[in-house]
Amino acid sequence: MPLLSFFLLINTSCEKDDFCIKNPITQSVIINFYDDSSKETLKNVKNLYVWAEGKTDSIYINQTINTITLPLNSNTTETIYNFSKENVVNQFAITYNPVDEYVSRSCGYKVIFNDVTFSSDNTWIIGFTPETLTTIENQDEAHVQIFH
Repeated sequence: MPLLSFFLLINTSCEKDDFCIKNPITQSVIINFYDDSSKETLKNVKNLYVWAEGKTDSIYINQTINTITLPLNSNTTETIYNFSKENVVNQFAITYNPVDEYVSRSCGYKVIFNDVTFSSDNTWIIGFTPETLTTIENQDEAHVQIFH
């Protein structure tokens, strides 16, 4: 009987391993580039360089691409990116309210970005849509369409 009590005590005192299976992701902004003369047609940006304001390292370096994914700084309410195409730099600002969202004990928190606003100095970028979003909380589709 003492041996059975010992195993019962050991079995009931163990905690289950807590694994994060939800894979919480702090969201990034996804941008698609479109042809300004044919707004339904994706258009590559040639020789694109992208870097965050105040940083020296580029995220995209000399790429020909029509979709980019950019992280947002969850410790502030604005992230500014510089987009360079053929040595012409366009600033693209993203303002937002970051909100920590609890996922689970094992996963911790992820950040959701609310009240998102986009602005540009429109040097080589002719326009973009939308100018505002309620939230960025998924990575399934583009959040912004830039026309050039």
